[in-house]
Amino acid sequence: MVDTAVRSTGFGAPSVPAQRNRRARWKDGRLVLGVLLVAITALAGAKLLSSADDTTTIWAAKEDIPAGTKLTSDDLTTARVRFTNSEDAGRYVAADADLKGLVVTRAVDAGEFVPRDAAVSESDSDRTELPLSVASGRLPSDTAAGDDVDIWVVPKDGDQPAKLWWTKVRVLQIDAVKGVAGGSARRQVLVGLDRSDLQRLPAALSAMGTGEPVLVRVGS
Repeated sequence: MVDTAVRSTGFGAPSVPAQRNRRARWKDGRLVLGVLLVAITALAGAKLLSSADDTTTIWAAKEDIPAGTKLTSDDLTTARVRFTNSEDAGRYVAADADLKGLVVTRAVDAGEFVPRDAAVSESDSDRTELPLSVASGRLPSDTAAGDDVDIWVVPKDGDQPAKLWWTKVRVLQIDAVKGVAGGSARRQVLVGLDRSDLQRLPAALSAMGTGEPVLVRVGS
């Protein structure tokens, strides 16, 4: 037997066929889950930031403000408040409201939010205030301070017609419904009468003693 020597050619060993790395499919689920977690976290953070600034800026008294004072920014400071609904926010003077010509009709304590129904125009502050107790079904349910109303009196005697006593009277303040639900519920309404309205006041009060006031809202 003859041994045949293998001659070195100077080249490296024969190349091994390349093998493709198989992607571990078990990692795909983790990757998707990670992306989802990042997206959910980002959305939650954005929601938190947006809700954190869900506030309304209103005016508050910097110091005690006596009744009859003309409001200026020197008397006030701003406060950022988060209200549960727009109705509550609307009860106070917004910081972007025009203060020119506004007068407080009652004393406002230092630190107190300035109520809209206590800050009226100078012309309104000169009016005579008339309190009315009105059945809840005898005025629009959304009547608010600043509305103009006509005041009628409906006699309890059904044979007598209703009578119009005043037109375009300004509502200065209105309380929430008082009393039990139903026809006995009432609202306390404060209206402002001009000097020219005062001459009818005695007769109107007499009529209300035997009748019920009815407020009809009219356009400004």
